[in-house]
Amino acid sequence: MSGWSDGTRAVHAGLPEPVPGAPFLPGPVFAAPYHLDPVAGPGENGYGRPDNPTRRALEAAIGELEGGAVRAFASGQAAISALLLTVLRPGDTVVLPSDGYFTVRAFAEAALVPLGVTVAYAPTAGPYPSFAGARLVLFETPANPGLDVCDLPAVAAAARAAGALVAVDNTTATPLGQRPLDLGADVVVASGTKALTGHSDVLLGYVATRDTALLDRVTTWRAQTGGVPGAFDCWLAHRSLATVDLRLARQTANAAAVAALLRDRPDVTGVRWPGLESDPAYPVASAQMRRIPGIVSFDLGTAERTERFFAASRLIAAATSFGGLHTSADRRAQWGDDTPPGFLRLSCGVEDTADLVADLTAALDA
Repeated sequence: MSGWSDGTRAVHAGLPEPVPGAPFLPGPVFAAPYHLDPVAGPGENGYGRPDNPTRRALEAAIGELEGGAVRAFASGQAAISALLLTVLRPGDTVVLPSDGYFTVRAFAEAALVPLGVTVAYAPTAGPYPSFAGARLVLFETPANPGLDVCDLPAVAAAARAAGALVAVDNTTATPLGQRPLDLGADVVVASGTKALTGHSDVLLGYVATRDTALLDRVTTWRAQTGGVPGAFDCWLAHRSLATVDLRLARQTANAAAVAALLRDRPDVTGVRWPGLESDPAYPVASAQMRRIPGIVSFDLGTAERTERFFAASRLIAAATSFGGLHTSADRRAQWGDDTPPGFLRLSCGVEDTADLVADLTAALDA
């Protein structure tokens, strides 16, 4: 699909050649075992854990958007864990974002440190430690939930010059927001649960890379540990990709309006959206990203004010995921994340912009 624009590529990614009488998107294959050739043995499909045609179609579709080969996992955390445990060995050093998804840090302390892996942390926007001796450097940009942005080409070049493998968590941006493999990364990890599939009805993760040897190791790890998504989840995810360009366009437009509103209100502090020219991430984000995600973060001061905010809003639901069709917000401190008690990560949905702005204004006024 090279040469086509994002919307066209998203609609057609991973689909088979058209055949009269066949569906546009073939249905899920719910097989665990398959019929085998008793002489030649298994072919492309032998057993449902390593083999599923619906999953392969989804992987081909995401791969066209990310620009690399893809292996799908049961969740984003499963994909990140697979990469970390595939690459790292006792005595290795990994550098993780200090302000990224908190479960990755929790996993590192609970699983990697006892294995003898040294874990170092760095903020997404820097300053960065020396990458000398690091086996793997993982960036998350924009960071979840604070929305700082990393200068990927510059920092990835420094990490690779030090001999480190460079991974990027592309969950918040999606491959339509940025393509880390084009910006110097060796591998991408992401949660497809969020804006990529965007309907709040599927758990999904993936690893994308152009490194054949690494892909083979991740594939073997997945087959042996079994963290695969089901056929119907893959079908739902592939169905959802067709509208990702449209959904992201509305979410970004809504985020721009919401960020402008919040920036000018004296009762709101700490507004972050990389698309605002006043945002500290704007210079890098505007140069590096193809579009800014529909996530805005801000601080209402106290947990009690956030409770009143949710009660007063008619459109904004409390939810811990993000990137869906419905606008939602999450008070991250309730999950143990290291954020202030009134900090909210707002995920803009696809509602009409005027309605969302009006509802947000009324909720804040109340």
